[in-house]
Amino acid sequence: MRAVLKVGACQTPELLGDVDAAIACMAGFAARDEAHDLDLLLFPEGFLQGYLVEPAHLNAHALSLGSAGFAAVLRRLRPIRQTLVFGMIEADGDDLYNSAVVVTGGELTGIYRKTHLTGGEHYFTSGGSCPTFVRNGVRFGINICYDTRFPEAAAAVAGQGARVLLVPAQNMMRRPAADEWRDRHHRIRAERARETRMWLVSADVTGERDEQRVGYGPTSVLSPAGEVLAQVPLGTTGMVTATIR
Repeated sequence: MRAVLKVGACQTPELLGDVDAAIACMAGFAARDEAHDLDLLLFPEGFLQGYLVEPAHLNAHALSLGSAGFAAVLRRLRPIRQTLVFGMIEADGDDLYNSAVVVTGGELTGIYRKTHLTGGEHYFTSGGSCPTFVRNGVRFGINICYDTRFPEAAAAVAGQGARVLLVPAQNMMRRPAADEWRDRHHRIRAERARETRMWLVSADVTGERDEQRVGYGPTSVLSPAGEVLAQVPLGTTGMVTATIR
């Protein structure tokens, strides 16, 4: 019998500098009725501390994976049964990374550092590898948001035999850009799915940061043929699920 992975992708409010709220949000999604048989939950880019690429925010909230602060986060996530994949601002010595971590039963079981950075992300250091991970016998990898613009990022994951590409994203943008991009994300991600024949599952934020910035999503599941099989409605919080066989 072929291995099966049941995944939930969570479209959340934007939380900035509030780790307690981020942990509560993850626990809340994990406790939903539709999550009771899921193996893995995916959350947005920079989710733990909030994706705000400004020096004051980064310096105040970045966490080392070996720190007491991150250990406390892991302890609080221990009761959650599902594997969690979520974005965070990682500190490693003098370097900052836009990272996504894999946490199972309160244990750190994997990390990916964003390899392709936008012009506005010059405070971060680029990651240098594309590791893959296994849950329920299904291999998966991670691309973070802008990574999906580059075919080689997805190809590096597929080349290791992965069947699923998880994409934590954060598209809180100025309104003109948000309106321009609201229908473009799927076109780009569909290309990556078709090229690699992987499933692609993304998670994003939604809501308004202020009068100028808005996040629509999308949080969705794309088939290896690039078809959008499920999507949280733009502008709403919620979850979509997929059974990967």
